[in-house]
Amino acid sequence: MRIPLIAGNWKMNKSVASAKQFMTAIQGKLPAADQVETAVAAPALFLQTMLEANTDNVLRVAAEACYYEDEGAYTGETSPKALHEMGIPYTIVGHSERRRYFNETDDVINRKVQAVFRNGMTPIVCCDETMGRRESGERIHWVVNQVSAALKGVSAEDAAKIVIAYEPSWAIGSGTTASTDQAEEGCYLIRQTLADIYSDDLANGVRVLYGGSVKPDNIAGIMGRDNVDGVLAGGSSLDESSFIKLANYQNL
Repeated sequence: MRIPLIAGNWKMNKSVASAKQFMTAIQGKLPAADQVETAVAAPALFLQTMLEANTDNVLRVAAEACYYEDEGAYTGETSPKALHEMGIPYTIVGHSERRRYFNETDDVINRKVQAVFRNGMTPIVCCDETMGRRESGERIHWVVNQVSAALKGVSAEDAAKIVIAYEPSWAIGSGTTASTDQAEEGCYLIRQTLADIYSDDLANGVRVLYGGSVKPDNIAGIMGRDNVDGVLAGGSSLDESSFIKLANYQNL
């Protein structure tokens, strides 16, 4: 059974004080982790404060990004080793904004995925809509190329733990959400890609999220589709009342 994951990505927003206020406001208001898992990826500046304020330990405090080396002369970067030692379970990798604004290539993203696994964390790998046609015997698959590139050299044992977020770039921060059919198709193609690389069993066990202008008023429809196992929300995760509604989508 794939436990739904409702995750937020704060991007470069909030302050230490407002992050602590958010954590205080959500305590006791999120569903049990064995029913719906919740996570918020926040700037590295806030992570320790959020961990200390996470008194009921239901929310998973996650990182927005990290580097692919554990340590060294990489001024301004965030060490995956240090994140793991803090107790961070998830790190976002390959967000479209990292690809666009910071020129992260498929090779860089692949190295980051391997670094996250190497340090005992789980990557939430974001992918867009780049697809390619692959023929195998008499079968034709449409595969998500960014998923294939991110998983290059990753063992089946590690790949089985991964979380993948389908984020069509035209929907991120635009206020325009993919239709439920579009969200389902994108998540299905990601699952098909995993099956193509590894196996059907592995693909059926991996959680695939949708991201792109997710809000409390549209999450129920998105979560009603077979291949959508959760969401990666941006702006709507910044407000505590909005995030609580997202996490409790089954009651909307």
